Amino acid sequence: MENDVLSFEALATGYGSGRRRRVVSAGLTGVLPRGSVTCLVGVNGAGKSTLLRTLAGLQRPLGGRVVWLGRDMAAYAPRELARTVAVVLTGRPETAWLTAAEAVATGRMPYTPMTGRLAPADREAVARSMAAVGAGGLAGRQLASLSDGESQRVMIARALAQDTPAILLDEPAAFLDLPSKAELMALVRRLARDGGKTLLLSTHDVEWALRCADYLWLLTPGALLTGTPRELAADGSIARLFAARGLTFDASALRFVYA
Repeated sequence: MENDVLSFEALATGYGSGRRRRVVSAGLTGVLPRGSVTCLVGVNGAGKSTLLRTLAGLQRPLGGRVVWLGRDMAAYAPRELARTVAVVLTGRPETAWLTAAEAVATGRMPYTPMTGRLAPADREAVARSMAAVGAGGLAGRQLASLSDGESQRVMIARALAQDTPAILLDEPAAFLDLPSKAELMALVRRLARDGGKTLLLSTHDVEWALRCADYLWLLTPGALLTGTPRELAADGSIARLFAARGLTFDASALRFVYA
């Protein structure tokens, strides 16, 4: 559809090729509406990270089709795709010796010459992106010195500096304390509402996702169920996916109740 930044159909994700393939998920279909926040949830081992990496072009689909902005992902050159979707992976960056500003500046690589030299417009984009996430005061600090919440803000600033219509985030709320999760939720909502970004976030924190998302993707062993949090709560999809002894789901309150 015209309003969708991303669409995919009959998608199979996994590893390897030929007879040495290991399929993690298959038959997946979904869309990302423009300017929305979508949270991808599922039980441990469901393949959330694999799906995100496949949609971002970091690993090949084993089947099906991924379409970004109306164009098959297979037709994109790497530099073109890097101007379309930015990715924030889980965990701390390995280049801990970089300053926060230097790390954010790497997001400008799809636009800089081979030398990596930043033009004034690139430096402005870096400063603007850091200010947007409240990380301007961290510019001169090394990544190794940052807290988990600070490091997360810097990596999101890097994705913003990449200047893409879509941002995919793998477990951005992992390892964050409650105040940092609240700040992240506010930031994500602001980027979609005011910045026009389309965001897809994977998370283990289902209740956080229910409060953050415009749409949910529930990754099950047999399918990808999609809809608004209210829709998937009302039809029992959330309760069935996370059914466990001593745990019930209150669909009206969008929360779990522990016995």
